[in-house]
Amino acid sequence: MNLEKSAPARRRREWLRVTGSVGPVGIGVAVLWLSVIVLLPLAALTVSSFEDGWSGFWDAVTAPAALDSLRITVGVSVVVAVLNVVMGTLIAWVLVRDEFPGKGIVNALIDLPFALPTIVASIVLLSLYGPNSPIDIHLNATQPGLVVALAFVTLPFVVRSVQPVLIEVDKEVEQAALSLGASNWITFRRIVLPTLAPAIISGGGLAFARAIGEYGSVVLIGGNIPRETQMTSQYIQQQIEVDRPINAAAVSVALLAISFASLLVLRLLAERTARKEEAAR
Repeated sequence: MNLEKSAPARRRREWLRVTGSVGPVGIGVAVLWLSVIVLLPLAALTVSSFEDGWSGFWDAVTAPAALDSLRITVGVSVVVAVLNVVMGTLIAWVLVRDEFPGKGIVNALIDLPFALPTIVASIVLLSLYGPNSPIDIHLNATQPGLVVALAFVTLPFVVRSVQPVLIEVDKEVEQAALSLGASNWITFRRIVLPTLAPAIISGGGLAFARAIGEYGSVVLIGGNIPRETQMTSQYIQQQIEVDRPINAAAVSVALLAISFASLLVLRLLAERTARKEEAAR
């Protein structure tokens, strides 16, 4: 009987046990910082979104203009993520496998969207693709313009996710496949791509999550036309300007839920891949 009673207590002690080099103080500081920076603001936003109750929250999220902005945002972000998966993988492959003059400069330019204010990107894109385009390509106030703007700010995610994995790929396996008569495409599809797939999916997911919350890069080139090019971030800004903060908070929570769901899927895929790799070993 004592053994049965001690088993739950032992499990609780194991669950509460702290291991590692940081200790309880380090973990407490990390949790406190995470709470102040992330959890408390998100909790305040969620509480604000339900000030009019569940019905008010639902009405705000399902308003026709809100649904249209969510549809445009998710649709454009999916296109951008797929575009990044293809072009980001290609760019990573070129940077890792090829040598050419100016390679260091190109490699440095990949990180430029991380450092450049996104509103600057919107100004540049508007001057290049706007009504007075010097190359006679007019993307202002169009969904292709949104795709170009979001592709710019999300460019580094897939490239930087794939690069380190591609560097570690064993080239001898590829050479063996080629020596046995496999074409370059078959070698890439059956040997290289399965190794790169987790990194590609992770980078594409991060690009999607980044795109759905973007504001600065689309604020000028997008035109903010309701039901056509209005992103959800712009719709939220509009609701604040017309003094509807509860509606803005409700739509923000919906956008947050989409981002969290995409990141959760990425996390589950990463854990599944890790378990498969351990089983293969």
